[in-house]
Amino acid sequence: MAKERETAESPGGAPPLPPGLYFVATPIGAARDITLRALDILKGADLLAAEDTRRTRKILDLHGVKLAGRKLISYHDHSGPGARKALLEAARDGAVVAYVSDAGTPLVADPGFALAREAIATGAPVFAAPGASAVLAALVVSGLPSDRFLFAGFAPRSGRKAWLKAQLACRATLILYESPKRVHRILAELAEVAGQDVEMALCRELTKRHEEVLRGPISQVVDNIAGRDLKGEVVLVLGPVAPAEVSDAQIETEVGEVIGEMGVKAAASFVSDQLGVPRRRVYQLALGLASRNGDAS
Repeated sequence: MAKERETAESPGGAPPLPPGLYFVATPIGAARDITLRALDILKGADLLAAEDTRRTRKILDLHGVKLAGRKLISYHDHSGPGARKALLEAARDGAVVAYVSDAGTPLVADPGFALAREAIATGAPVFAAPGASAVLAALVVSGLPSDRFLFAGFAPRSGRKAWLKAQLACRATLILYESPKRVHRILAELAEVAGQDVEMALCRELTKRHEEVLRGPISQVVDNIAGRDLKGEVVLVLGPVAPAEVSDAQIETEVGEVIGEMGVKAAASFVSDQLGVPRRRVYQLALGLASRNGDAS
């Protein structure tokens, strides 16, 4: 199935492609955001697989990539093991196999994880052709801290408040995808869990004609979209939430529960990690507690 690559060159004079499975990023909106390397792979692949073959055909047509007798097959999260087997066997047999999701980078809230895992487990070469990503685009335009961030995908349908609280505990910028139909609901939940004054950005239709970015405290963004029927792809970026102030009494209570088993130093270290409080502060309180209890261990 594979083309001869020892002497032939890929289209456009690009170097020959090593055989294997390629996860290729495609534009999230602006068609010209596709990379030159992505086009080389789509032109040079022996077999192409896509989350939605109709969308992929549009991308190929737009950029002048012809199938020329090559197969374009469907692969998504609901595809059975037989579909994965066909792709992996082709990659192991020396073919260049390219996989694309509807938009953006495969595996990032898109299909491809099971395919990548099985390819790695079976020894098939795996390559990434990076490019457009709504996660990184939203982070860049949000104006929020980018040194540490958590992408948590879509919030679950149930138990959302507890789930949001757990994500916010990471004390990093939080990035979420959400359906436009549920944006009002999740913003109300975020205001309740994180507080109305936490800075955020609502990013809609990134890189597209009707791109919109609303920045400010949660309460302000809620006011800005009140009564609106939002449409299009939505990414929410929430600034780090400051931890709640922990009192000395709370620290001593936590230390008192473990100090008998661990001793002062270990208890201080444990409680410091649990509460996110400086270790020196916890250690000083633990020493005082041990002294009052007559336990200097």
